[in-house]
Amino acid sequence: MKFTDYLFEEVKNIWQEYLEHPFIKELGEGTLPKEKFKNYLVQDYLYLKEFGKVFAMCLIKSKTIEEMNFFSRAISASIEYETAVHVSYMNKLGVPPKIAETCKYEITTDNYTSYMQSIALKGNLREIVISTMPCNWSYNYIGHYLLDNYKETLEGNYYKEWIDMYSEGKFDENLREWLDYVNYLCRDISNEERENLKEIFIKSSLHELEFWNMAYKETKEGDLCLV
Repeated sequence: MKFTDYLFEEVKNIWQEYLEHPFIKELGEGTLPKEKFKNYLVQDYLYLKEFGKVFAMCLIKSKTIEEMNFFSRAISASIEYETAVHVSYMNKLGVPPKIAETCKYEITTDNYTSYMQSIALKGNLREIVISTMPCNWSYNYIGHYLLDNYKETLEGNYYKEWIDMYSEGKFDENLREWLDYVNYLCRDISNEERENLKEIFIKSSLHELEFWNMAYKETKEGDLCLV
């Protein structure tokens, strides 16, 4: 069994909760209140900003030029490619990036990014990579679930652009490259390290679930800087 298959088996029940989450369900139906989506976008935009810094640490801890190139592409993907859809929606919803960057980090956002950044500072390359994996992997998983289950009604869905990005071929290709790299990086690891990496992966997956919970809750006026 590939190491990534082993990791998925350990979190599949958590990831099933993503698919059953009301935020995801309403995204697919196109019924999610735009105010909730706006709050989510701002927090995820701030999250991606910190996410890119985790990959910067990978760049520092890389041992080869090939690895440095790999993580350089990862930084570009998180702060250019992935944020492009966020920026498109945020502009339409009246929260341009310069405004979004002045918003407060929700506790959930701060907890999740701080967890990864602490591993980035103290951990080895394997630990850092595994801490980041649930993000892109589960978003692709969610994107394909939404595409498969709502493809007949996506035209006219306000959230189609978001669903398309996380289920499209380019995102699939990037994920395959990441999964292959993880399997290469974690070849011949000890049972002790295998257990440690599994726990990191589970914790990040739970942080992802908390992020969806945060995104769906009602935002009190004045909590953030939303306009």
